[in-house]
Amino acid sequence: MDTTERQPRKQGWRFVVLALVLAVAISGLVRSLWIDVYYIPSESMEPLLETGDRILVSRTAFSSAPIARGDVVVFDGRGSFAPLSSGKGPLVDAVDAAGQWFGLTGSDTTYVKRVIGVPGDHVQCCDASGALTVNGQVLAEPYVYPGDEPSKQKFDVVVPAGRLWLMGDHRSRSADSRGLLGAPGGGMVPMDRVIGRPVQIIWPLDRFAEMPRPAQADPSKNGQ
Repeated sequence: MDTTERQPRKQGWRFVVLALVLAVAISGLVRSLWIDVYYIPSESMEPLLETGDRILVSRTAFSSAPIARGDVVVFDGRGSFAPLSSGKGPLVDAVDAAGQWFGLTGSDTTYVKRVIGVPGDHVQCCDASGALTVNGQVLAEPYVYPGDEPSKQKFDVVVPAGRLWLMGDHRSRSADSRGLLGAPGGGMVPMDRVIGRPVQIIWPLDRFAEMPRPAQADPSKNGQ
């Protein structure tokens, strides 16, 4: 084979490699600024989200409308729900990060929960009827997993400025703000740790569905 045949082949491979690098770079830019993909590793948000679901997360969802009660949020739990360092070492962290980036595995530091309390809210559980209350009013919670109680663990907290009280919909399977009451921050997640809002289930295909923003669970408007 002469050099005239090799040259087009080399140029072809270079074009393919360049196209792949460009595609990854563009994907990385889009996912860092606008939309990202996350894998659901647990049952904590059932029945809304099931183990193995892949979701699209809008990073700009709260730029025009602030986070409110009832919103489902994806957030970085380091420093609140998770340690700041995994302790696994940089190589394992890099492999884990790659799996998470491609939506193949869940993250030990990224969580999906529902906002129950926003700054200034007084959140309690439970009242005499067994319901969760916010600012003295019963919070309607149609999203809670069928058969679950609002919470078996009692709590009485006031959410400080800049933080959120977060809980999973499958209360009996969710590790959330309730389990961190004695930890630094008292289970409250800083609002600046919120990555975005889930907007679409993209996998598996039989669960492909839009996730519209829910009607806000505002006790002052539910007539109770």
